[in-house]
Amino acid sequence: MEVSHTGNLLVATPQLIDPNFYRAVVLILQHDEEGSVGVVLNRPTLERVGNHLPEWEKATREGLVFAGGPVEPEVAIGISSSMSGEPTGVAGLSMVDLTQEPEESQGLTQVYSGYSGWGPGQMEDELEMGSWYVIQASPDDPFANHEALWRDVLRRQGGHLSVVSTFSDEPELN
Repeated sequence: MEVSHTGNLLVATPQLIDPNFYRAVVLILQHDEEGSVGVVLNRPTLERVGNHLPEWEKATREGLVFAGGPVEPEVAIGISSSMSGEPTGVAGLSMVDLTQEPEESQGLTQVYSGYSGWGPGQMEDELEMGSWYVIQASPDDPFANHEALWRDVLRRQGGHLSVVSTFSDEPELN
């Protein structure tokens, strides 16, 4: 592994049609020799945070649990605009312990069910195949409009990636 992508976003290219990751924006929380872990930022579920973690519902913007990925959906991960938790690699974001009560100064929190994981070298292989764009994350990304996040993240890059943001939702038309 030459470079760590912790704190970056993996943004699915239009060619990535796997339903788990089609138009996904993944915040990478760990990327090292042991593999990679991240959460998909733009997959809301119909589950309410209050049904599982009632004390955290008021700390979230929409009160919805997001599907962080297909791995261990019973695991909850909290990403907060507070710096009182574990670092994420993104200035202004931390992972919070959802088994504890939210702090008064908690800031906005997003709750994810499950995560996305890659074994050693797997992410690098997918990057080499052209499945993902690697983009610097913004501390606003977990709390942005999830429906427009894929397009908005690409659009803010300018150049070629800005053009990619205009690709049709139907891959066969691209």
